[in-house]
Amino acid sequence: MAIQSAPQNSTNGAAADAGSPSQHPFTPLTVSEIETAARLVKQLYPETVDLLFKTITLEEPNKDVVVPLLIAEHEGRSYDSPPRRAFVSYYIHNTDKLHEAIVNVSTTEVERNVRLGPNIHGSVDAEELVEMERIALEDESVKRELQQYGFPEGTVAVCDPWIYGSDGVDDDRRQYQCFLYVRDPMTPGELDCNHYAMPLDISPVIDVATKKVTRIDRLPTGADTSIGKKRPYKVQPPSEYLPNRQQLRTDLKPLHVVQPEGVSFRITRHGETGNVIEWQKWRFRVGFNQREGMVIFDTRYDGRPLFYRMALSDMTVPYADPRRPYHKKQAFDLGDAGAGGMSNNLKLGCDCLGSIHYLDGVVSNSKGEANNMDNVICVHEVDSGIIHKHVNYRTGAGVVARNRELVVQSIITVANYDYVLAWMFNQAGEVSYEVRATGIVSTCPIDDGVDVPWGTVVHPGVLATHHQHIFSLRVDPALDGYTGNRLTYEEAHTMPRDPELNPHGVGFVVKETVIEESGAHDLDFSRNRTFKIQNANATNPVNGKPVGYKIQLPGSQAILADEDSFHHKRAEFADHAVYVTRYRDDELYAGGKYTNQSRGGAGVRSWADRKENVKDADLVLWLQFGLTHIPRIEDFPIMPVETIRVSLKPSNFFDKNPALDVAPAEQTFNQSVLLSESHCQPGVEAVVGANGHVNGHVNGSAH
Repeated sequence: MAIQSAPQNSTNGAAADAGSPSQHPFTPLTVSEIETAARLVKQLYPETVDLLFKTITLEEPNKDVVVPLLIAEHEGRSYDSPPRRAFVSYYIHNTDKLHEAIVNVSTTEVERNVRLGPNIHGSVDAEELVEMERIALEDESVKRELQQYGFPEGTVAVCDPWIYGSDGVDDDRRQYQCFLYVRDPMTPGELDCNHYAMPLDISPVIDVATKKVTRIDRLPTGADTSIGKKRPYKVQPPSEYLPNRQQLRTDLKPLHVVQPEGVSFRITRHGETGNVIEWQKWRFRVGFNQREGMVIFDTRYDGRPLFYRMALSDMTVPYADPRRPYHKKQAFDLGDAGAGGMSNNLKLGCDCLGSIHYLDGVVSNSKGEANNMDNVICVHEVDSGIIHKHVNYRTGAGVVARNRELVVQSIITVANYDYVLAWMFNQAGEVSYEVRATGIVSTCPIDDGVDVPWGTVVHPGVLATHHQHIFSLRVDPALDGYTGNRLTYEEAHTMPRDPELNPHGVGFVVKETVIEESGAHDLDFSRNRTFKIQNANATNPVNGKPVGYKIQLPGSQAILADEDSFHHKRAEFADHAVYVTRYRDDELYAGGKYTNQSRGGAGVRSWADRKENVKDADLVLWLQFGLTHIPRIEDFPIMPVETIRVSLKPSNFFDKNPALDVAPAEQTFNQSVLLSESHCQPGVEAVVGANGHVNGHVNGSAH
């Protein structure tokens, strides 16, 4: 199919349809494509065979196919769009037989269909979670355990099904470890009450294939691994976060974000599911899929290519409690559940402020049907303070410009935790990825008066276990070209004393190291180690250095579980700040394609161990960041956000500050306070006269 470059017929802020480019290689699957893929896979089996679909998502064309099309698109030439393909993973219902298929929806052919081997398990889905809750709470043995607590009449039990995890002990089958709670017995009808304030000490285990409770684990509640005697439940006071349970402040005045002339960005819709965003010299495509949620494709600034593909690739949340069964507690929220499927409808609350444009997504459900997910991405502009400023102290004259940022944001809820995920673009050519972690900490029961070193008591009878949130951002660079990029790091070192050059011992220099082969690397703050992406084939016209972007990573602790633990083996990305690998088409997820009860060996650590050449090659960066969360009482019953931000900033990419053309802040434009002109102090100038004589004079006076 011949595709013409997209016409620029959209309006500011509106998603106008660009017409024919609906088949762009990066456009997410449409409703009809998802349902076609499911129908073709179902036709492989007799009608009596029931399938349980886990994922139906875009199988992106190989990069060597897409790059020539991108070049043609940006040169305004027509191109032939590659066939549309879907990646499908599914179970034969009520079995552990996981399959994956590649379906060509353009030709309506199943090109590949294989059953996967042992210890490879599919992700969870919303329908399955509800089913696991029902199985646990309707099981007769669980009911008998609940009766022994002696709850007040009308008390309601709640079940949180957790991915079972891995420890190598009877964990080959796909299972759930369920944690139970009760709602406040005084208000059992309040569906939104904080049941995490009332955890129970029993944990049913469910076999997913048989849909039966196979055992009920008793949870330790003391300072060691011992299990206490069953005793009546001690009803504790509630700890609620709902506004109607608080004495709300009344002294806060309204703050309105107003853009009287509308927004400055433009969104062009490509077909049913594709979107191109243009703003302040930026241009990129926004995708959305079941696993990663938002994906940023083909990022350019002022027409120059920067990044082929960027997305949050993976994350892991390993917990610190060493006791059984908590020793298996480790979430991979993207691989186990999926950022796309867990995305919030942002129009339901005040998640974004100002003049907002919403983008929708489409994912599949367990029946192979398409689910339209409304308002899963919000796009808006924010004022982020000052982007640059200088006041000439001699004259008092000043220049100040405000830093406008474009925010492309999504929010996911995975059981107890919520994550605000945002791409941010500014006017100085910088792009950042920000995570704000909030929600409710995962809790377990603890006896009165007990203190343990792996958690914090946040409420009577409630322990919030220490844990880590470790994220992996996948960045596929294309700085002024798609194949000739490299990764370097710079370090600042003390210059040796030298009687001629450095007699006072104050000098320091920067040393640059080019990384030659795939591998893992860490930050070193003692040397100000800074990683950079460069293109040695494109040099800066001012200083002759390779054009580049530097990576600003926050200081984060690597995974604390030891190297022989399943936590460490499974979280292949979590042990180093930076991994660099040579590009391969099917390597998108740092923890591997299948993280549910995984064993390791199929993620970025394994790929980096190939020790392939990455110098001036087609490379991929995996940037790790996160936090070691030692819960505070102030994190309960709902946690104030913890904010982490990664930035990619131009380094010798431009010939000057690229934000110099941002108009200065003025009262008429910003309705802000004008820069004071009263502050200046005298200075002395040396003026050369006509005869070459130099005279000095004072040029001002202090006020």
